Amino acid sequence: MLLDGLGWCRPQDTGTLSLPAYDNLAARPMSEVLTAYATISGSVSRGARYTIGGGSVSSIQATRLRKGMLIKLGDDLLRLLELTHLTPGKGRAFVQARMLNIRSGASADHKFRSEDTVERAVLDDREMQYLYEDGGGYHFMDTETFEQTHMSGDVLGNTTRYLIPNGLIRVQFYGEEPVGIDLPQTVELKVEDTPPSIKGATASAQIKPAKLETGLVVQVPAFINIGDTIRVNTETGDYQSRV
Repeated sequence: MLLDGLGWCRPQDTGTLSLPAYDNLAARPMSEVLTAYATISGSVSRGARYTIGGGSVSSIQATRLRKGMLIKLGDDLLRLLELTHLTPGKGRAFVQARMLNIRSGASADHKFRSEDTVERAVLDDREMQYLYEDGGGYHFMDTETFEQTHMSGDVLGNTTRYLIPNGLIRVQFYGEEPVGIDLPQTVELKVEDTPPSIKGATASAQIKPAKLETGLVVQVPAFINIGDTIRVNTETGDYQSRV
């Protein structure tokens, strides 16, 4: 059914809400549309899932935001880079967020009130093969359809340090738009350059820098040599073990 010209329709079999990608609707803030729908039907609740054009969002409370999440504010898709939860001595608690606009590459700061409802982008992971980087972006190929897509270094950030040509990776999509990659907890990378190992060194307390095949530099035990393959934690960038 259509509600007061907003263009909302509610599929009876899914319980989700769909919003056609009309220009006049897409330009309206999501919070305004949800409020209007809630006023009419009283059925919009936190955690509900909505479809806007080609992508879906799920509403969550601002206090549940976490680093790395992708959220939608108006027409912008923003990756949460840093979050600080603050409770002033006087006044309401709020969440200070540092965000990256993955479409424009611009950074922005935003303050959410603790009671605010935020639209989290619902992402679809697809297994793809990383092909190459050509200065204009990082190129990936769908292993089933062989279709190729690319993302800029600004969108991928530090995750590019863990990409190996021809390696398989989970690429995140918002609708049909690639928005990032889902790294495994650890990756195995070859050491390209490091100072000579210390004879008889075995204690992990003795460390030295090592440049890996992707350009990533990590601190490794003194017994690691050029040509060794090591396991690295993708969350911290720390050496874990020699393979």
